[in-house]
Amino acid sequence: MENKPTKRKIVASRHLATPSGWPLSEFEFGLIVAYNGFSRWVNRCMAASGHPTLSTLEILVLHNINHRDRGKRLSDVCFMLNIEDAHTVNYAIKKLIKNGLVAGEKSGKEMLYSPTEEGADLCNIYRDVREQCLIESLSTDADQLSEIAATLRTMSGIYDQAARAASSL
Repeated sequence: MENKPTKRKIVASRHLATPSGWPLSEFEFGLIVAYNGFSRWVNRCMAASGHPTLSTLEILVLHNINHRDRGKRLSDVCFMLNIEDAHTVNYAIKKLIKNGLVAGEKSGKEMLYSPTEEGADLCNIYRDVREQCLIESLSTDADQLSEIAATLRTMSGIYDQAARAASSL
């Protein structure tokens, strides 16, 4: 009989991995390393696209503002990216404006942000680099990837609800 090695659970914080909490601790560790890998990827992809100085948040904000070819309010960007701290997004927008990638236009009492031509072009270059370096090497089944995305969105809601509960303690 062959001795199979015991499958070890990989967690970032053993002290949080209670008997009922092991699966969530494994998920959280996966989320941590996936986020950091994603962040590194986004930065390297943008550097290869011609803008090596943009932060991860600035890149995500630029893509969100470019999304669907319509102006976005600060609150729209915060909502879509699930960011509570609006001042960090506002600062990112100001840096994107300074870099000539985003422009703001007053609409009533609000400011609507849109990509400049340079910002839209940069998003297209980013897409091309993404296709070449990431999409072509992706071997995951499309349906499986969609299921993972749905699970992440569900977990986001669960974490948001837990955050509200923790705020009331």
